[in-house]
Amino acid sequence: MKYILYYLIFPGFLFSSIVGLLACWVDRKVTARLQWRVGPPWHQNFTDLVKLLGKEVIVPESAKLTFLLSPYLGLISVVLVCTGLGRIIILPLDSFGVDLIVFFYLLTVPAIALIIGASASRNPLASVGASREAKLILAYELPFILAIIVVVIKSRGAIQIGQIIQYQMIFGSNLFSISGFLSFIAAIFCIQAKLGTGLFDIAEADQEIMCGTLIEYSGLPLAIFKLTKALMLYIVPLFIIVLFLGRDLSPVFLTAKYLMLLVIIILFKNTNPRLRIDQALRFFWRIPTLLAGAAVVLAICGL
Repeated sequence: MKYILYYLIFPGFLFSSIVGLLACWVDRKVTARLQWRVGPPWHQNFTDLVKLLGKEVIVPESAKLTFLLSPYLGLISVVLVCTGLGRIIILPLDSFGVDLIVFFYLLTVPAIALIIGASASRNPLASVGASREAKLILAYELPFILAIIVVVIKSRGAIQIGQIIQYQMIFGSNLFSISGFLSFIAAIFCIQAKLGTGLFDIAEADQEIMCGTLIEYSGLPLAIFKLTKALMLYIVPLFIIVLFLGRDLSPVFLTAKYLMLLVIIILFKNTNPRLRIDQALRFFWRIPTLLAGAAVVLAICGL
């Protein structure tokens, strides 16, 4: 019963959903202020989600079964990360053997679920969006892996998040070193693409392919995808904070760090135009990959 409460209430589904939707409100509010608008009230994202739950679910005639299953695949994977990472932050000693690797792969599942669902819809625009999402994954995963390798090297080979947190408590945050700073910058670029925001909003691209991967979704499946995106906006920055700024994870400092990183993501999103997919590929295979690669070499040298 205790573990069910962990997954369903705190720090799992319910808590993560509330924080994620509030983070989306902060995103919309800051964006509105930058554009000299008032912005929506704090409950707007909750209202939108409830409205979607009441809408009819329309399934394309030629769609496959995976069209309806893929939203749940992405949501379950993110909830597992939210629960596991939340427990580790509270009790670092509860960290299990290879949780860093497990969480890394689970955070990739929502993008894969989006590709599967869009491909199953048999819509040409959704297929374009799925193709773009697949190429984007190939672009940002390499520098993201290299950035995480830097953390592992600096933590003396630890692949348990609890051990990484304890190492930072003793020796200081990984960010405050040359290799840590470079890998952190590379990771910031990567999480922008992982979240699909701003200049990496390529797979949906409302003005080009009319929401692309989500074009055929409505009702409950669309609500699940929207909720999964909100959960990602909560857990991905938190994952980066734990890896690079994990010296003090008390509630006050953790909240301050999260809001700081969230505002950086929002400002970056609102001050840069969307890239083409070929531009995004060139960008990731050059700047973030070179930064993360140099950080790996410096970390091996002890810098």
